[in-house]
This record gives sequence, C-alpha cells and structure tokens, in this order.
Amino acid sequence: MASDFTVFLGEMMRRPNEVRAIAPSSAAVARKMTEGVERTTGPVVEIGPGTGSFTRAILDRGVAPDRLTLVELNPRFCEELRRKFPGVTVFNCPAQEIEKLGLTDISMVISGVPVLAQPQVQRDVVGRAFNVMAPDGVFVQITYSANAPIPVQTQAEMGITARKRGTIWANLPPARVFEFRRKVQ
Repeated sequence: MASDFTVFLGEMMRRPNEVRAIAPSSAAVARKMTEGVERTTGPVVEIGPGTGSFTRAILDRGVAPDRLTLVELNPRFCEELRRKFPGVTVFNCPAQEIEKLGLTDISMVISGVPVLAQPQVQRDVVGRAFNVMAPDGVFVQITYSANAPIPVQTQAEMGITARKRGTIWANLPPARVFEFRRKVQ
C-alpha cells in the first residue's frame, strides 16, 4: 500500500493539470479547514479531496461517513479515498457538477479546488455549490494568496462575503483559509 505522499507525487507527475498543489495539505491546514463542521447537521461535501487529509479531519471531528460526499476528478485518488474511507460517498467528476449529485441543503463545502485567478472556475464551482447549499451554509476554501481567492467585486456579483479564518505557516507552501457565506439581506 503506497503512502499518501507517494500516491500524490505519482498523480502530480501523471496529471499535472489536475494536481496543482506541490504537497498534500498538512494536518494544521486540515484542522483550520474543518473548523465548525462538527456543528453542522446537513450534508457535508468536500471538493478536490486529493489523498484525503481534509477528509480524515472531517471524520475525526465526528461527521458520520454517510453525511460526507467527496467530489474528486482524479480516478486514482477516488480509488484511494474509497479504500481509506468506507461509508463515504465518492464521486469521480469535476466539482462543477455538484448540482447534479442530488444533494440539497448542504451545510458545508470544504474545497481544495484552486479557484484563485480563475473567474470562470469561481462562478462554476463556488456559484454552483451555493445553489445546493442551505441558506446558512459555509463554503471553506484554501489558497496560497494573502487575499481572498475570489475578488470582492466577484463576491458582490455572487451575493457572498469572505472572512479569513487564518494563515497556517506549518504547510508547504504556507496556506490561508477563507470562508464564504451568503450576504445577509
């Protein structure tokens, strides 16, 4: 059985357009990304789980496997995720297809999908996720930029706001975690 890092490195070399991080996320990032998930009651979706560092943290926080859905583009990662996390639903499809999964009232989306400087991806991934999220749902995003990965103007167009959860220096490279919520009317 290959280690997470070995699987990650192999897929990064085989599919560089799909695997954009330079290493799996650290446990410290996983803890920051999953803060508050234990207080949710609806479905939880992780998009771009890769080798599952956030997945493990979600489950460790007490989310039942049958409440967790993973959406991963890479077939090898999907195989590993199904093996490591029995009872969790794993879809091998792009995050842009979240509306087609039959989920509604999603409490939290935890995203490892790179959306920085990709306006169409921001709308297709984040926008579509909000279409199937509960009114008080939270979208959590990792980025390696100092600023929110979705510009303020795009946030306004999408009817969402950003809040920085924190910077995690114990990661390669250092990561920032932002959460997005619907604007309060």
